[in-house]
Amino acid sequence: TALKIDPYLNVDAGTMSPFEHGEVFVLDDGGETDLDLGNYERFLSVSLTKDSNLSTGKIYQSVIERERIGEYLGKTVQVVPHISDAIQEWVLKVAETPVSRFSKQKVENKDVDHQEEDEELPPEVCIVELGGTLGDIESMPFVEALRQLQENLGYKNICFVHVSLVPELGSPPEQKTKPTQHSVKQMMQMGLRPDFLCCRGSSPLDPSTVSKLSLFTSVPRGAIVSLFDVSNIY
Repeated sequence: TALKIDPYLNVDAGTMSPFEHGEVFVLDDGGETDLDLGNYERFLSVSLTKDSNLSTGKIYQSVIERERIGEYLGKTVQVVPHISDAIQEWVLKVAETPVSRFSKQKVENKDVDHQEEDEELPPEVCIVELGGTLGDIESMPFVEALRQLQENLGYKNICFVHVSLVPELGSPPEQKTKPTQHSVKQMMQMGLRPDFLCCRGSSPLDPSTVSKLSLFTSVPRGAIVSLFDVSNIY
């Protein structure tokens, strides 16, 4: 399954301008979400729900509603621990909720039975995408919540993939690693350590670039993935 986290204050993408945020993707349960969830459904062959899209507005609304009915028993409601705890609860709820699969031919009754059994089982892996840019004020509560989540679940049960840009500048073009070095250092200052680096760029990473990134970020060479531009993503 998958979860997309958007740090904006809108409760969902339904009232946002397509010019500002791209097209809205409507899920099977009527949830109006980020278009990324359409890509998740297409590549994972699963049917996601409105809970698979979490925004700052949605999590604050949830916490404020709980505070209004006295669920916090008069305590001072704060970003840490109340907002961060609510984020962790949401992530775990999505990760443990069975999802229905589609785009599979149901030829025999046997296949249908197996598929129905699978849909009752919790997912084996949950991909969580934290949108925005590392270091933004609006995404800080989510970063802190994910740091706490790793402490609670254990380092063997959660890994972090840092997506960064490796631009090519000059003539002849030279791949620059400084932006990635700085973003990884900033990530470490927040208490997170990347297990994988996914480096965007116009062309594949040179072996020397991979070695340099590994040296300065402490990420093994085998865990640095080159995401270069292609004419067809399939």
